[in-house]
Amino acid sequence: MYENFVPERLAKLRTQKGVSARDMSLSLGQANNYINNIENKKSLPSMQSFLYICEYLGVTPQEFFDEGNPAPQALQEFIAEAKKLDSRSLSYILGIMKELNSRK
Repeated sequence: MYENFVPERLAKLRTQKGVSARDMSLSLGQANNYINNIENKKSLPSMQSFLYICEYLGVTPQEFFDEGNPAPQALQEFIAEAKKLDSRSLSYILGIMKELNSRK
């Protein structure tokens, strides 16, 4: 299962971050094809490398494996902004979210 999940999730999160596989590889101190090899299912990262990848992407390991959270960075940002709202504004935003979700 994770042999396919990890490469696909990595590619999705990297793309959301707007960085190339080459740039990410080099930023992690790896060979320029390191991330490409993972995304193409030629290799899997070690545990230490996986933690560095999560840190680079700005996600926790739990968020990385959370299939129900397609955009963990955006959700983190949303929650951080929501914490700044007063209770009335938060209730208003929650109502909008519920309305949008009921339309699915």
